[in-house]
Amino acid sequence: MAVACLLFAWIAIPSSAANAAPMASPNPAAALGNDISWPQCGGGLPSGQAFAIVGVNGGRPATVNPCFAEQLGWASRSAGGTSQAAAALYVNTANPAEYGGWWPSANTDVTLSGPNPYGNCDGTASAACAYIYGYGMASDDVNRFGVPDPAKHMWWLDVETGNAWSWDTAANAADLEGMAAYLQSIGVAVGIYSTSYQFGVIAGQLRPNSNLNGLKSWLAGATSPESAAELCSAPPLTAGGVVALTQFTTDFDYNYSCIPPAPPPPPAPAPVVAPPAPPVPTLTEDANGKRKPVLSIPQS
Repeated sequence: MAVACLLFAWIAIPSSAANAAPMASPNPAAALGNDISWPQCGGGLPSGQAFAIVGVNGGRPATVNPCFAEQLGWASRSAGGTSQAAAALYVNTANPAEYGGWWPSANTDVTLSGPNPYGNCDGTASAACAYIYGYGMASDDVNRFGVPDPAKHMWWLDVETGNAWSWDTAANAADLEGMAAYLQSIGVAVGIYSTSYQFGVIAGQLRPNSNLNGLKSWLAGATSPESAAELCSAPPLTAGGVVALTQFTTDFDYNYSCIPPAPPPPPAPAPVVAPPAPPVPTLTEDANGKRKPVLSIPQS
């Protein structure tokens, strides 16, 4: 999508990790996962998935996936067998500034777990206010949209040009940092879903001390199980990160785990069995009164 579309993306079809065009059929023998969200409401769901990722929102921040509870229940029944959690979550991201339904006017509009790295929000479309906006959006995702046990899930930030973004990439990065900061404050693992092109257009060059550096990457853009496996060797979205997942799409979105599962623990060592103690001889006395063992085999 062209950069010029960024500020006007609210009028487009909502974007999500579960809303891409159909491609070739997946390899049924591969241990693949699926991601689903509001586009799958009222329709069939995949079966036999190794792991699953469910969208919390309805395509944009501050909206809810109306089928979330049902879909999370489906995800919890994933088969396992990979390094990925059976059921993870993803949330939509955006930085609409004054074009959104809510925009902060001060740092105190949310309850921060630490200082705002960009200083004081003054209600403008600044990085400081974008950080507060992202922090507040993530708090809503966790607390307002029916997520049970939010701290037990992996959370992915869905970063796509289909949602509303500022021309100021530093402010966009601050928004994503605010979202990550809130999620990290409740002790959950955070990752980023995007393509390298889209993430660069939106967030630009991150600060060296950005909390987005080191996060796991979930890369879109593969067209088959084979190209999804190849995409695992692509650079991560942020410095110090690792490509954990790649995605391709057919009838559903399929995801390939780039991180091999941990090897099974070695078998427990066989118990050490002590040799049996020699039998205690039965003693008797000879004619001279000397004690001697009773022979079990007659002597010739």
